[in-house]
Amino acid sequence: MAGRHGTEVGRADLVDLLIRAQRALVRDLGAVLEEEGFTVDQWRVLRALAAEERTMGELATALEIPHPTLTRVVDALVDSALLYRSQSEQDRRRVSVHVSPLGHTKLDRLESLAAAHEQALGGRVGVDNVTRLTDLLRTLP
Repeated sequence: MAGRHGTEVGRADLVDLLIRAQRALVRDLGAVLEEEGFTVDQWRVLRALAAEERTMGELATALEIPHPTLTRVVDALVDSALLYRSQSEQDRRRVSVHVSPLGHTKLDRLESLAAAHEQALGGRVGVDNVTRLTDLLRTLP
């Protein structure tokens, strides 16, 4: 496939387009979540923990968030009583993070906002395109 300058569209073009798309989506979703006093990272942490408790290390790896940033995000969510920490009975050095009942309630609201955001995107670019892109991105490492 030829690019703008008659050259092959390479991985650099793909990477650039994905980064630009990611930034636009995060910016737009961030504006929606900000109305609830939330950031995209806070929403992602709640989502990741809703399915299962994890340690901070597991969470950082799963979400690809640097440890210092993740610590700030989790601290804010703990301070808001949306998450809580607990020590492992087998290994006192191991601390797991859990979503509180209040956190689950808040996550339900945030998920509704995120779903509405995705529906609006589908309205702009086509639901089938969003579905295909989502399926394709799931195949990437």
